[in-house]
Formats: sequence, structure tokens, C-alpha cells
Amino acid sequence: MDFKLCTIASGSSGNCTFLQAGSNMFLIDIGISGKKAVLGLTEIGVSPDDIQGIFITHEHSDHIKGVGIFSRKYDTPIYATQKAWDKMLTDQMIGIVKEHNIRMIPKEENFQIDTLSILPYTIYHDAVDPVGYSFFYGNKKITIATDIGIIDERIKNNLRGSHGILLEFNHDIHMLEAGTYPFYLKKRILSDVGHLNNEAAAEVLTDIYHEDMKWAILGHLSKDNNVPDLAYLTAKMALQEKDIIIDRDIKVSVAKRDGISEVHFI
Repeated sequence: MDFKLCTIASGSSGNCTFLQAGSNMFLIDIGISGKKAVLGLTEIGVSPDDIQGIFITHEHSDHIKGVGIFSRKYDTPIYATQKAWDKMLTDQMIGIVKEHNIRMIPKEENFQIDTLSILPYTIYHDAVDPVGYSFFYGNKKITIATDIGIIDERIKNNLRGSHGILLEFNHDIHMLEAGTYPFYLKKRILSDVGHLNNEAAAEVLTDIYHEDMKWAILGHLSKDNNVPDLAYLTAKMALQEKDIIIDRDIKVSVAKRDGISEVHFI
């Protein structure tokens, strides 16, 4: 086993993902309570003391809510871009963080933690300095791609070659347009710095698929403007059009909003 990944929570009400590369263990975001994150880790047999770092995608509360308290309790380093750190510290979004746990990361270039190589890549979202992550261990690659308004060729190039991916399937456009959200919020979600809809995400998935891609997790589903079966069906139909068959060629699952999802291995 090179990689192990599962979502502890995924959606607009909170996001937290567990990643293991060899013996090294990390979290991507803690947008849930610290207690809930610990309970999730315990459920998969991981001690919070063994988490070696938390990678922050951006500073919205559904991604950083529990970061500060987790870091303080378990003395865990937090990795984020300079601009994200400036925002989080200036606005006191995560409370006091020990100086040795404030870790600045570059963008668009790899950095190393032990034998894990990490590439934070720029994404389009209405945060100060949002990033997605590609992780490289051995000859395998896992990519996190959520909270993305649009995916252009530059971002696709970061997704290509992934053996596993967590990809945003946030909303169904028709459900959003017909729903009760105020106009300004609909406009934000549909914008180029909002969230990825099912059809656009499915198109991206078919475009980046290759025969060594083992699985795709459909994540960050909207509670009000999507349902898991619809996201799954949209992906399934798009893949089938390219003769890519789920369970034969690739495993596809939908991340749970408020609980541990299936553990995926590579």
C-alpha cells in the first residue's frame, strides 16, 4: 500500500480528509469540530497524536473550523500559503497557533515532508489564496480538487496522472436555479470562483481518466442543491459515453456529508 485516503466529512457544512502515505499521516482541512475530527480518526483506527500535519486548502470556515483547537491540543503543524496565513491570523480565525506549527507553503512547486511530495496548485474560488493539492509517494499520485469554480487546462494538467482523486461534484444546476437560495448566493455558486456542478465535474473526470486511475470520490456535495444518487449517475453516464465502466475500469463513490466514507487504498 502506498496511499490510504478517506473523507471524515465532505460538504458545505464541513470538510476533513485523512491521508496516509506510507507511515506518514495527515489531514486536509478540519472544517468540523476538533472533537468530531478526533472521533472520525478513532473510527478508522488512527490516533490524533499520529497526525503529522494539516494541509489547508483555503480559509473558509467549513475548511478551518477545527484546525486551531486540533493543533493546540496535539501540537500539530498547519500548512498553508502566506496569504492564507495572513488572513487567518489577522482575522483571528483559528485562535492562537504556536509559532513552530505555522508552516508556509509555496504554490505551483513541490515541497517535501519525509518521503511525501506535495504540490499545492492554484484554483479558482472566492477565498484569498485557495489551493488544491496533489500528493506524490513512490510512483503514485492522489489529488484533491474541491471548492473550484472552474477547471481549465492548467488545473486539468495538475489532475492528470492521478491514481485516485477527490473531485468536487457540488450541485445540480437545475436544482440550484429552482431552489430557495437568494439570487446573490446562486450567482456566487454558479460563478467562476464558486463551485463545480455535476456536469462540469463529470466532463473533467472523463477527460483526465486513464487506465491506472483506480478510484474517484465525488465530494463536497451541496445539501440543498444535489443528491448523492444524482451526482453518481451523472458521473456514471459521462464515463459510459467514453466506454469507461464503473467497477470494471474505475471505482466511483460519493463522500458522506457527516461521517466517515469508505477508506480507499492505492
